[in-house]
Amino acid sequence: MRAAVLHAPGDLRVEDVPVPEIGPDDVLVEVKAAGICGSDIGRVMVTGTYHFPTIPGHEFAGRVEKVGASVSHLKVGDRVAVAPLMPCRKCQWCEAGKFHLCDDYDFMGSRSDGAFAQYLCAPATNVLKVPDSVPYEVAATIEPAAIILHGIHKLDIKLGDAVAVVGCGALGYFALQFAKLSGARPLIAIDVDDDKLALAREVGADLCLNPTGDDVVARVQEATGGRGVAVSLECAGSAPGRNLSIMVTAKQGSIMLYGTAYGDVTFAEKAFARIVREELEVVGSWNSYSLPFPGKEWFDIIGLLGDGRLKVEPLITHRAALEEAPSIFKALKERSFGGYHKILFKPND
Repeated sequence: MRAAVLHAPGDLRVEDVPVPEIGPDDVLVEVKAAGICGSDIGRVMVTGTYHFPTIPGHEFAGRVEKVGASVSHLKVGDRVAVAPLMPCRKCQWCEAGKFHLCDDYDFMGSRSDGAFAQYLCAPATNVLKVPDSVPYEVAATIEPAAIILHGIHKLDIKLGDAVAVVGCGALGYFALQFAKLSGARPLIAIDVDDDKLALAREVGADLCLNPTGDDVVARVQEATGGRGVAVSLECAGSAPGRNLSIMVTAKQGSIMLYGTAYGDVTFAEKAFARIVREELEVVGSWNSYSLPFPGKEWFDIIGLLGDGRLKVEPLITHRAALEEAPSIFKALKERSFGGYHKILFKPND
């Protein structure tokens, strides 16, 4: 089969590799769509995976090609999404059903081979059927959507709460929709990219603000009767994004941090003072797993997609052949790819 194989940081090659063998509790999945996560760019081009060679990719969906002898809930031809986390199921966190905090987990695309390939072997427990009405491309976005919903489940967003989403990339796109479904009003989108704000408006943002031209704090105060938002969802993963999330939050409000930090994190003096003086709650959210495995988040999203209540198609802007992977990752690292939201590889097209 063809696969994009990482041999060293920045050394991604598309080559022929053996189709994976499966065990009695495994499933062989024909990959129909595999998305590029923001973390994949750094992993492929800078830090590398945990060993080499490795096939990256962890956001994907496909068709069941073969099932192990002990697998009874899946059959050849099923349309599926796959959860990439493989917990140890032995540590205290796994025993408590908090698989996202597993002490000794495996993970497709970084610790084990992932989905930038024509086929992938996955434990049957990680493979979830999706409705026939859900396209493979849409099902490939369940993993990033589940990351956001995991955090939303930790918050108590009430009907009518003002909510701000800071950073409107793929994660922010889903954060906007889940906040809207939770009853947020007004729902405020904040980003420096007007194209992303246009997409935010399309999925229901009531107010779209660009810090390069708007006095964001003043506009948020105006939109919320001088209070600020009850909840900020920080999806930018940048110092300006973190500080802005704090500055627009009301007294005793909550800031949910999703964005990954790639260096030491510092807060502006005024932002830190607000955390202390106005008793703000800063909450972290990591990954997307819970009970029943792989998580309520996954089953909730599959249900929303099946009911047509979650809008995904506008997020997908580029589709590419696997052979294009090395050049695409190079362009992404150099920031020369141009405007995009979600890029999908179609390994079997």
